[in-house]
Amino acid sequence: MNHQAKSIRPFIGSKNYEISRQFYLDLGFKESSIEPNMSYFYSGDFGFYLQNYYAKDWIDNTMVFMEVEDVYTFWNELQELQLPEKYEGVKIVPIRELPWGRECFVHDPSGILWHFGNFNT
Repeated sequence: MNHQAKSIRPFIGSKNYEISRQFYLDLGFKESSIEPNMSYFYSGDFGFYLQNYYAKDWIDNTMVFMEVEDVYTFWNELQELQLPEKYEGVKIVPIRELPWGRECFVHDPSGILWHFGNFNT
């Protein structure tokens, strides 16, 4: 089967939609509002849908991996944003070197775990 896929756009929830919207804007994503309770956030050709919907079990088990060009540059820029000081519950975790590459982590205001990394080439 040849999917000829053009994109994959996961849906993620938010405990507080307005706070999460601002968080993702601060993180450098652009927003395209779809309806009052849902927006598409994107960077380049990649993105995700943020919904004004919260189910604790779902949010607590949501993880997203975003490949970046250079995780070291990303990490330095991430630290400058001071997101944990601006948003309750936000955590950032330094880069880990792994056999396949490297990654750092961001817990968003709702608790969604983001992996930002790049692969060994």
